[in-house]
Amino acid sequence: MKKVALHWQVIIALILGVIYSVLAVMNGWVDFTADYIAPFGKIFVNILKLIAVPMVLFSIISGIGSLKNIRQLGRVGVKTLLIYVATTMSAILIGLLFVNLIRPGDFPSEESRIEKRIEYELWLAETPSAPRLDDVSFLTDPVYAVKVDEVKARLSVTTLDATTLKRLADAESEKTKGPLDKLVDIFPSNIFHAFSDKDGKSNMLQVIFFAILFGVILVKLPKKDGKPVKKVINGLNEVFIGMINAVIKVMPIFVFALMAGSLVKSAGENMDKLMEQLLFLGHYSWVLILALAVVAFVYYPLLIHLFAKKMTIKQFLKGIREAQITAFSTSSSMATLPVTMDCVNDNLKVPKPISSFVLPIGATVNMDGTSLYQAVAVVAMAQFHMIDLDFTQQMVIVLTATLASIGAAAVPSAGLVLMIVVLESVGLNPAWIAIILPVDRILDMCRTVVNVTGDAAVSTIVAATEEEVSKTK
Repeated sequence: MKKVALHWQVIIALILGVIYSVLAVMNGWVDFTADYIAPFGKIFVNILKLIAVPMVLFSIISGIGSLKNIRQLGRVGVKTLLIYVATTMSAILIGLLFVNLIRPGDFPSEESRIEKRIEYELWLAETPSAPRLDDVSFLTDPVYAVKVDEVKARLSVTTLDATTLKRLADAESEKTKGPLDKLVDIFPSNIFHAFSDKDGKSNMLQVIFFAILFGVILVKLPKKDGKPVKKVINGLNEVFIGMINAVIKVMPIFVFALMAGSLVKSAGENMDKLMEQLLFLGHYSWVLILALAVVAFVYYPLLIHLFAKKMTIKQFLKGIREAQITAFSTSSSMATLPVTMDCVNDNLKVPKPISSFVLPIGATVNMDGTSLYQAVAVVAMAQFHMIDLDFTQQMVIVLTATLASIGAAAVPSAGLVLMIVVLESVGLNPAWIAIILPVDRILDMCRTVVNVTGDAAVSTIVAATEEEVSKTK
């Protein structure tokens, strides 16, 4: 009997995870799933993260160490960053095009939108620092007096859940930082702290900076001094590649646990809470998924067609399929990085010196899907609250989402914290993230696919342009 290909095994595991989650919610298996199934999904993500950090370190050093000279490093680095910024801004503009044309926030009933508008105006009255975006006032209109009283009574007993409060607290800490603090954060005072801080999170920008510095000095060393170091680094890099290959072989089991655990946790036993705003969430979700799909399966392939002429669109999409599936199941571009590197090197034939430099940086600074999601979500929620953001305000969203994506944590739901920053940049209520939390986990999977596909596309384009540079010399 012919063995089922790995990507089909993973897809089957994803489908079984969805089926199981429905049965779990219907039959009250929520606690059992949380205690005995979800932990295996967490183990999978933890193992990938365990491998990802040292793999980033050694792959960048190995990639830079194999470059011919520092001039090539500078050219590749500048080109990589410029393309990443350009694709991020393009993705955001595509998202804004869809959300403005379809207007998912207008689909709910007028009554529910009026309530949301009143909620917004009450928040505005309690937040003097927030700018008024229009001249409309339901609070002072006698026609809505009864509705205003109803909303006030409901809000007096409404409290934010723990997840929303945590996101708000994280965003508040971000606000206290100075304009150049992100630049300062790139330079570590202790590389071991960069690998893991007190919360167990790694600072990938610091790791990347250290790896680039190490690699640059390694290239400049005399050949007799640098050769043994390069040999050790290359050997360590191969060890971690071997680790990821071993994990991939049992990936379907972990993917089932991850999918089932995340879906059951998202739904819980209180389906009514999800159903209250299902109409808005449904339309918002399909518009976002459509925009993400256009970026991943139309925009990136067109870039490949234009700049990497030797590769067909079919070859590109087939080559990164396993990375896309892993990204969908883990919701983490950093956890997916080892698989992405494997696909780009083996299937797309991108040289390791290029992929080892471009991909780790992309996993940290290239968040096309996340930035697009922030723009669509903010505009859709504004529409839901009967607020029309003008062109200038939407351009602020483009700029803020682009800047916020640089250095964002490449982990599940990191975009929620960044979206609070985007909401506040145009004077909207940051607590609105609670509205989209019920579906965020599923949408996080979709936008991570775009992030990873963008990383692969940029590395392929950089490799193709570097090949052209070599030909002209």
